[in-house]
Amino acid sequence: MNELFGALGFLFPLALVFVLFASGVRIVSEYQNGVVFRLGRYVGLKRAGFRWLIPFVERMVIIDLRTVARDVPPQDVITKDNVSVKVNAVVYFRVIQADKAVLQVEDYLYATSQIAQTTLRAILGQVELDELLSERERINQELQQVLDARTGPWGVKVSNVEVKHIDLPLEMQRAIARQAEAERERRAKIIAAEGEHQAAEKLSLAADVLSRNPATLQLRYLQTLVEITGGGNHTILPIPLELLRAFGAVPARPFRPEEPRHDEPEDDEDASPGLS
Repeated sequence: MNELFGALGFLFPLALVFVLFASGVRIVSEYQNGVVFRLGRYVGLKRAGFRWLIPFVERMVIIDLRTVARDVPPQDVITKDNVSVKVNAVVYFRVIQADKAVLQVEDYLYATSQIAQTTLRAILGQVELDELLSERERINQELQQVLDARTGPWGVKVSNVEVKHIDLPLEMQRAIARQAEAERERRAKIIAAEGEHQAAEKLSLAADVLSRNPATLQLRYLQTLVEITGGGNHTILPIPLELLRAFGAVPARPFRPEEPRHDEPEDDEDASPGLS
């Protein structure tokens, strides 16, 4: 009996030591850092691996160092040109200094989310609606820079901010649609006018070429007749161009200086036959 009590008296301290040792064991993952406090005082960081803390004396807060993606709820924003829109975004950030994330802010996740909402309203309130729709990349960069500067003292690095969706009022959507339609009509009219101008220039050049040799006009006339009859059964009554010239429908052959005029006398003797 005494031997049993003696064995128990020997095993009890060993068991107590083992329990105390096991209660101080901590495992820190590769993507984590541990902030250690000794009697409430910060004493350092614990990296990844097997770590042991003094039981009842030291305490460790585990901080995740991986990138966190947080949605920014839809915010009512009034743009610089007094248009009310709803905008939501997503923020990507991670902790780069675990000690500051614990010592400088109570809850860095909640604080970063709240400051992202206020910054989103402040930045978008300084731009016009057209800039918000067309220059989203620049606005994202500006949001990222402002958020990163504000969360830097907390040991939080904001890597990216993306504006996801812009909810426009129905009236503004219809106004934008009318503006886009008017812009397309303007472009269509300009293109049509340019086409008419180019066609007029080409027709003028073609008329100059045809006027130099009347035979080309006859060939073009015959080619037009061939094109008309090529589409189906048609009855064509060709009219000679000389007949059209007689009625004034086709201009007469232009006068050439090298051709002699038949309505003027060739010499002085023919001009006055009665004189001696």
